[in-house]
Amino acid sequence: MAASTAHLSLLSKSSPSSPSLPHVLFTLPKTSSVPANSRFRCSAGQTGFFTRLGRLLKEKAKSDVDKIFTGFSKTRDNLAVIDELLLYWNLADTDKVLDELEEALLVSDFGPRITIKIVESLREDILAGKLKSGNEIKDALKKSVLEFLTKSANKTELQLGYRKPSVIMIVGVNGGGKTTSLGKLAYRLKKEGAKILMAAGDTFRAAASDQLEIWAERTGCEIVVAEGDKAKASSVLSQAVKRGKEQGFDVVLCDTSGRLHTNYSLMEELIACKKAVGKVVSGAPNEILLVLDGTTGLNMLPQAREFNEVVGITGLVLTKLDGSARGGCVVSVVDELGIPVKFVGVGEGVEDLQPFDAEAFVDAIFS
Repeated sequence: MAASTAHLSLLSKSSPSSPSLPHVLFTLPKTSSVPANSRFRCSAGQTGFFTRLGRLLKEKAKSDVDKIFTGFSKTRDNLAVIDELLLYWNLADTDKVLDELEEALLVSDFGPRITIKIVESLREDILAGKLKSGNEIKDALKKSVLEFLTKSANKTELQLGYRKPSVIMIVGVNGGGKTTSLGKLAYRLKKEGAKILMAAGDTFRAAASDQLEIWAERTGCEIVVAEGDKAKASSVLSQAVKRGKEQGFDVVLCDTSGRLHTNYSLMEELIACKKAVGKVVSGAPNEILLVLDGTTGLNMLPQAREFNEVVGITGLVLTKLDGSARGGCVVSVVDELGIPVKFVGVGEGVEDLQPFDAEAFVDAIFS
C-alpha cells in the first residue's frame, strides 16, 4: 500500500475548553468493519442527517444577515452612487444615469458582459414604460442580479450525499485562504452536531499540517497527518477516509496542497486524490470546494475554469471579501461557470465563513 512509505497518524484533539490531553497515536489498520453501534444504520437515516445539516447551515446564513451586510461594506460603498443617481431620476436623464450606473457596476467587478446585460435590460424596460421611478429601477436592478446568481447555480447548500462519511475536498491556489477556510468550515459543521475528521493532505507546504493541527485543536476535531517527507497526498486522504468510515465520522474534510492552475503535474495530483477517496467511499468526494481570493476580483476566473476542467468543482468559497470593493465578482464567477458559491469569507473570526445566501448578498450590496 502507498501508506507504507510514510507513517500516518490520527491525532486526537481535545477541545480548547477541556483539559489538555496528549496526542494519541493510532496505527491506521488496513481493514476494519463499521462499528455495530454506528449512529446511522441505514442510508435513509444518513440522508436525513446530511439533508438536515445542509438546511441548518442555510438557515444560519439567513439569520446572520448582519455579518453579510457588514462584510460587503466596501462593495456597498462603491455602489452607493446608484442611490444618488436614482433619487432624482427622470426620463430625460436616462442615458446619463445608465452610463454612470454601468461604470459603478464595472468598478465593483461585475464584469463587462453582465454589466451590459443589466444596463440594456433596464434601458428597454424604462423606454417601454415598465419602470417609472428610481425605486422601480433599483428593484429591477436587484432582481436582475439575483437572477444571475440563481438561474444556473441554485444549490448553494452543501450536497453531502447519503453515505457516511461525507467527504469534502478543499482545493485552490497558494495564499487564497484554503486551510483557514477548512478550519472555519469544521467549526461550523461541528457546531451543528457533526462529527468531523480533518485530513492534512497538503504534503508540500511544511507548515500546512501544523496550521491544520492548530485548527483541529481550536475546533475540538481529530486529524490525520502524514509523518515523514515522502507521503503522497492521495495516500493521506485515502487513509483518512478509511478511518472516517471505520470510526463513524460524519464528515471528512480533506485539505490539499495549494497549486497554480497552470502547474499541470500538481493538477494531476488532484485527480489522484479524487480517485483515492472514491475507492474508499463510493461517490466521494461529495463536494470539491474551490477557495478563491475575493480581492483578486475577475482575475479569479481563469483559476476557476482550470480547476473545474481538471477535477470538476462543485462549489466555490470566496474569501477576504470584507477587504475588497470588488464583490461583483461573485455574480460574474457564478454566471460564467454555473458553479454555486457555497460560502463567503467576510472577516477573520472563526464564525466569519458564512453560508452564501443570494438574497442576503444582493440586499447587502444594494442597501
